Amino acid sequence: MIMAKAGLVIGAGIAGIQAALDLANQGFTVYVVEKNPSIGGRVAQLDKIFPKLDCAPCMITPRMVEVGRHPNIRLLTYSEVKEVRREGKNFKVKILRKSRYVDENKCTGCGACAQLCPIEVANDFDERIGMRNAIYIPFPQAVPLIYTIDKEHCLECELCKNVCKIGAINHQQRPEEMEIEVGAIIVTTGYNLFDARREEEYGFGLYDNVITGLALERLLNVSGPTGGRVVRLSDGRIPKKIAFIQCVGPRDEKSGNVYCSKVCCMYATKQAELLKKHIPGVDVTIYYMDIPTFDKKFKESYQKAQSEFGIRYVKAKLVKVLEKPLNNNLLICGENIDSGEPIENEVNMVVLSTGLVPAAINDFAKILPLKIGEDKFFVVVNPEIDSVTTNVDGVFVAGVAESPKDIAESVTQASAAATKATVLLTY
Repeated sequence: MIMAKAGLVIGAGIAGIQAALDLANQGFTVYVVEKNPSIGGRVAQLDKIFPKLDCAPCMITPRMVEVGRHPNIRLLTYSEVKEVRREGKNFKVKILRKSRYVDENKCTGCGACAQLCPIEVANDFDERIGMRNAIYIPFPQAVPLIYTIDKEHCLECELCKNVCKIGAINHQQRPEEMEIEVGAIIVTTGYNLFDARREEEYGFGLYDNVITGLALERLLNVSGPTGGRVVRLSDGRIPKKIAFIQCVGPRDEKSGNVYCSKVCCMYATKQAELLKKHIPGVDVTIYYMDIPTFDKKFKESYQKAQSEFGIRYVKAKLVKVLEKPLNNNLLICGENIDSGEPIENEVNMVVLSTGLVPAAINDFAKILPLKIGEDKFFVVVNPEIDSVTTNVDGVFVAGVAESPKDIAESVTQASAAATKATVLLTY
């Protein structure tokens, strides 16, 4: 049992990383629990960052490495919080460390095991466009750089075990449970993307050339499944005419998500500009319901996208996306809201700008009695003056777990949560 003053950060995306580093740099021991094999979250999947198109890996990777090496941070990846109970001013927290079937203390990340693995499955990190082996790391910059065996697909042929010269492979490894004591908890569990299959009229999951914005991000990324080449998934051809459809999931009573996800228009505009740079002469149209005006930097990028890049924005009510079987092109059908004229536009690819939905909320309701709003995000007690303090003393929230927001806002809120936790741990 660890009795020293310590904090716990649950979730290691960009918000969790920032909160952990801020706390650790104040001299506190920080436990960082991440359910995935690597830290980094959604930002690790991105190619560029809005609005200046800065390199996303160049921003997130050094921070991931710093977390992995920081002497005050205890990194617990591929792990989940199973129980939190109050004892006096502190919390006792039970954490389940799932089995990697690879010894974390021995694995050097050399990759010899994956080279011999005969099984390939769709890689979730690449939005199931690329492939990975049954023994894998999610992406080359993973922290920690330790392989994990996917037992669901593993044949247990033991080729990986035979090739591992340091004996890191252990097919009999079992999950372990540990308990820690902390004085403050910061919840940064992030978000999932809205399941676009629920909007059946757009054909996601039915037509190969209807993809999500995050899938396009992986296609644009040089370390992605196509080496940075944007191609149609149906035939590998370069699309010359691409349409974005906004507000897929949010602002929709049918889906139950009436809120605005806030970042969809930003990332669609960013991606449209990147497409113009990747594919000379590409025709890009963005179909939207409303253009948000709450962000000055988006307004500037929106105007620049039209004037400098020739990207068209069409206010539209879209009815359906249909596939033309002979060439796998897509026909967008709807109505131009401004002119009242019908829309019937044939394109090579459709990109759905899916909204953000909170992750892990239902699981957390069983662990921590945090208040959840009608939008299903965690609620803070007094949002007018305090954006991080929850209804549970000693528990703070940051990032998209609290509400939809961009990277910069998530980082700022994470630092605010760390400041609150620092005060609590100090006095």
